[in-house]
Amino acid sequence: MSLDKETVKNIAFLARIKTPEEELDHLAKELSNILGWVEQLGEVDTEGVDPMTGAAGAALPRRLDVVNDGGDRESVLANAPERDGGFFAVPKVIE
Repeated sequence: MSLDKETVKNIAFLARIKTPEEELDHLAKELSNILGWVEQLGEVDTEGVDPMTGAAGAALPRRLDVVNDGGDRESVLANAPERDGGFFAVPKVIE
């Protein structure tokens, strides 16, 4: 399918895209190429292929929902500005 300059101008107007007049010829060529690729998809033999209704049909792997303390106190406290034993040390807020 080949698009002309006026069709591209109308598409740009409908999409509310400001397009300079000198770029319309280039855009017409680019959009015509894209539509050509889409037409090629129609030529693909899909006989016997079930239609795909979405990409989310696969089940995601899940981990067990188990409560734990993380078990790695040193790596958790490694970025603490101050620590007191195995705990974060924070300034006193309440008098």
